Amino acid sequence: MTDRVSADQIRRYRVRAQQLDRSPDPRRAATDAVVLDAGVQDTGPDGALWALALRGVPVSAGAWPDDLALAWSVRGAPHAYRRADLPAVQRALRPYSDADAGKRIYDAAKPLRAAGLRPVDALARVARTMHAVVDEPTAKGALSTRMTAELDQPYLRWCRPCGATHMFEMPFRLGALHAGLELEPGTSPPVLRRSPGFPPGQVGAVDRGEDGPGPADDAAHDLVRGVLHLLGPATSRDVAAFLDAPVADVKRRWPVDAAPVEVDGAAASVLADDLPALLGPGARDDGRVVRLLGPYDLFLQARDRHVLVPDPARATALWPVLGRPGAVLADGEVVGTWRPRARGRRLALELDPWVPWDATLERTVAEQHERLAAFRGADPA
Repeated sequence: MTDRVSADQIRRYRVRAQQLDRSPDPRRAATDAVVLDAGVQDTGPDGALWALALRGVPVSAGAWPDDLALAWSVRGAPHAYRRADLPAVQRALRPYSDADAGKRIYDAAKPLRAAGLRPVDALARVARTMHAVVDEPTAKGALSTRMTAELDQPYLRWCRPCGATHMFEMPFRLGALHAGLELEPGTSPPVLRRSPGFPPGQVGAVDRGEDGPGPADDAAHDLVRGVLHLLGPATSRDVAAFLDAPVADVKRRWPVDAAPVEVDGAAASVLADDLPALLGPGARDDGRVVRLLGPYDLFLQARDRHVLVPDPARATALWPVLGRPGAVLADGEVVGTWRPRARGRRLALELDPWVPWDATLERTVAEQHERLAAFRGADPA
């Protein structure tokens, strides 16, 4: 018999699986967060470091730990990883197939195929060329100019906003990690540099060959398993949408230990080892978890948005096309949105409660406001 799970159980499970219920502990290492296995997106004013701070990691804005690295990875967005894990992350993020590579590089796939080039081979050439060009820290614009000079027409396009010919954006971004490059934190425009200790033999190694799981040390970074663990239960379409991968490729890599569950009458899956935690009741008011999630926190990256926010109007407010707010999370439920309003050293919050907040919740949100201000080195307004 397939277990039925509610949206409330799913949200509470994800809070625990992502360690959002942990209190700050100065004894923890900067690398002590399970979400680093999947990568922590570094988008927005607080980015990856605030996401880690919310999971009890002792970090603060502008003080990037030496043992964390920043790289363009999933969906071409910058993500934080443990620097020691980058070789395993690169292996795990190699395209699952040629079709997958074509989907990941978006509009670049058509002219490359028209020129008789497989997307996997094109991505490998981009990576090898990038590695050769970046022999010292190089700003994105300078690297783009060099890459345009090194590559021929199928790799290039006319960019109307820039008024210039340069590489397609997604092969440029995705090729960087496969080139053994990382981003220098806090640089804008981004500066790329070679990642120390990245194995030379992995530079440009993009084609997986036989489709299947990678080496044992890559298992923690396998994103099909990662999504099922951190954002489960999920369907193959949910996972494919998160990865920008073809559904067929995700289905071929579906874990043998995935357990079926029923969510609102629809089939989904979670890793079998996670089923007891999913079916458990979870902690309530005595261990109340209230967090100011950043706009691109992993908790908000799930593709089953109706599970997080059932009301369509509120979902539109939380995930607009441009200018996303953060989410106020209370006991696994999104109860409003927040936006920072900084004035010098003072940080105010613009809050939009979706439900009536009792005095306890108001006080706890105020405490989280103080926590965010301290993270930024500011005073709460």
